Amino acid sequence: SVCMKISAKGRYGLAAISYLAKHYMSESPTTILSISEELSISKIYLEQVFSLLKRAKLVTSSKGAQGGYQLAVSPHTLTAYDVLSAIELSLMEKVTPSADHATELDQALITAVYNPLDDAIRDALKKVTIADILSEEERLKSDDNFMYFI
Repeated sequence: SVCMKISAKGRYGLAAISYLAKHYMSESPTTILSISEELSISKIYLEQVFSLLKRAKLVTSSKGAQGGYQLAVSPHTLTAYDVLSAIELSLMEKVTPSADHATELDQALITAVYNPLDDAIRDALKKVTIADILSEEERLKSDDNFMYFI
């Protein structure tokens, strides 16, 4: 599956950003510890993820006892692609043949298969906003609740 292309760090980044998005309207920042506990993701791992998200200007951080992270972009405009491209450097790379042994077949595979596949993945990720992820989560929760009353 194409999701194999997304590392654990990328998946954690999407989950953490989605969690932050739930608190988007809140004045107070969310701590790494609370995200770590809520999502069962190692704090050390999250710190690495957040340093990448901060470098990409997708989150802002504040220090001190009340410190933590906040989304810097609205969940309605922030896409899965924005988040993953900040974390997954492989998403940004185009496949290129190794110069020494690049045969016409290598070039044909790149042109006919790999580049169109990469473009399709990028396009799909650009269509999904963080708000979409949260609406899907809500839909799944309401489906669960419905089940209990049957």
